[in-house]
Amino acid sequence: MATSEKPVMVVGIDEHDHSTYALEWTLDHFFANGPNSVFKLLLVHSKPTAASAVGLVGPGAADALPVIDADLRKIAARVVEKAKKTCANKSLNDVAVEVVEGDPRNVLCDAVERHDASVLVVGSHGYGTIKRAVLGSVSDYCAHHAHCTVMIVKKPKTKH
Repeated sequence: MATSEKPVMVVGIDEHDHSTYALEWTLDHFFANGPNSVFKLLLVHSKPTAASAVGLVGPGAADALPVIDADLRKIAARVVEKAKKTCANKSLNDVAVEVVEGDPRNVLCDAVERHDASVLVVGSHGYGTIKRAVLGSVSDYCAHHAHCTVMIVKKPKTKH
């Protein structure tokens, strides 16, 4: 049965430059026609939990959690606002946004499943093998676990 619904493209956003670059690249290459694009755009930001962001234990740790959570909410609001402004600058105002608490790897793969997305776009930090092994790679995880096409957008390195 054919539907008139546009396929969904999920773009992972965060506060880093590589994320902004990936969003701008995606808008330039897939949404140049503005609202006449082939895809429906969904921006997804993963907000860490206060407990996972701090890792504090001991007396007084519980008192810090509300303050940390408030900071994480402010960061999420700035990330969303910046992404919406980037879209608006490219004449794209019909953008859905989700802020979901959790690990970015799981949040992005879950968003793909929930929205039956056709494409997931993530930026790349450009970590080397050792950093990627220690820190983990959201893009690598998504490339192996998301049930759709995954596009990893790398910001070009500037030559000195």
